[in-house]
Amino acid sequence: MKKNLFNLFTAALCMCALTIASCDKATDTEYNITVTSTTGGTAHAGVEKAAAGKTVNLAAIPTDGFQFSKWTVESGSANISNVTANPASFPMPAGDVAIKAEFAAATEDILVGSITGHKILDAAMTYTITGPVLVEDGGTLTIPAGTFIKAKKGFGSYILVLQGGKINVNGTAEKPVVMTADVSDAKAGHWGGLIINGKAPLSGGGTGKTEISNAYLYGGNDVNDNSGTITYLTLEYTGARSSADVEHNGFTLNGVGKGTTINNIFIYEGSDDGIEFFGGSVNVENLLVVNSDDDMFDFTQGYSGELKNAYGIWEAGFSSTEADPRGVEADGNFDGLNPEYTGQSNFKITNVTFDLRLAYFPDKVYTGEAKVMQDLMKIRRNASVIVTNALVKGTGHVDDLIDISDGSQNAPYVSTISLTNSLTTAPDRLVNPANYPGLTLDPTPANTGCAPSVFAWTGYQF
Repeated sequence: MKKNLFNLFTAALCMCALTIASCDKATDTEYNITVTSTTGGTAHAGVEKAAAGKTVNLAAIPTDGFQFSKWTVESGSANISNVTANPASFPMPAGDVAIKAEFAAATEDILVGSITGHKILDAAMTYTITGPVLVEDGGTLTIPAGTFIKAKKGFGSYILVLQGGKINVNGTAEKPVVMTADVSDAKAGHWGGLIINGKAPLSGGGTGKTEISNAYLYGGNDVNDNSGTITYLTLEYTGARSSADVEHNGFTLNGVGKGTTINNIFIYEGSDDGIEFFGGSVNVENLLVVNSDDDMFDFTQGYSGELKNAYGIWEAGFSSTEADPRGVEADGNFDGLNPEYTGQSNFKITNVTFDLRLAYFPDKVYTGEAKVMQDLMKIRRNASVIVTNALVKGTGHVDDLIDISDGSQNAPYVSTISLTNSLTTAPDRLVNPANYPGLTLDPTPANTGCAPSVFAWTGYQF
């Protein structure tokens, strides 16, 4: 009897052991994982099989011109359908699964580095400048109408066209090209801007060194040098600063030749100058500058072209961080260092409006936020200019309408300026020195300046 009981007990233990083993085996069952992809990339899982409850990792790798879109479940009950994260993960269900990675044509790309061949951007893409973009000698950057380009914050985010390189910005009134900051709450000085180095003459001949890097030269003897075509371009939040003496402008033209075409440009909320010409002979037409921190239009180092149809605005509430902001600043030579040079700045400004919408600010003590324009036009250091059909209007405060004096060199008495003054409050001085013979103030009929209708394409509310 005891022997039979022992045998029964032993058999029961064996049955329990078999049951436990069977249960353990059931929980270790591994199920198949199949991963496929649509056109535009490849995808894979970290493992080919997994037990229920295990974490399965997924990764998708797009090919050029495509971007990952989402994961979808083809079969099985994996909790991953319509998830847009990449890489992604999910808990393995109790059963086989088939998962697909979906790709779509890319809508964003990075713009950085050297361009040596012909790079053509895609207007369907949004580009982000993450560092210097250098169009090298022999290279061409073509930007089609409607292209949107963002720039990361910092002095090193800029586009520089080197001597021998070309840029073609092919915007239209209906589809301008926009270069702006990569954040919605940007301020002036967020990124660098656009710089072109050409081979046109400078005062004194020779070459100059680009402010952002002395390694990049500009200037030469080719008046007709061609650096490309730029039409219907908006530049916003430019002018990043490396130091007090090294900073970008909105648009910098270094020795650019008149074979280059530049027209219909809108520069908004930039630090330092809206546009600055360092020598060269290029003509610029239809230029709107709003809230430039320093000068609206700056000319130096032997510039010899024409600025036609220019409009500069300081909006209500604007204040400059500069001590001497101006409408026009014109130097014959670089920083007044070389009065003996031949080829001093000698250029034209035709149809220009200065619109100062600030509240009148009588305090002339600059405390870091200048609400006063020091000079509407500062012509100095051997520069000469013919200004035709100029108009200044608004409520802002101007110290001097025209100032041709300077601590190093005055301007020669050869410039001619026709200006209508429609400011609501008189400037402190009309001209310095007084009785400048080349000034025609408030001619009859009155000047009309630049027509705002020229800039209808910008959408700016005049």
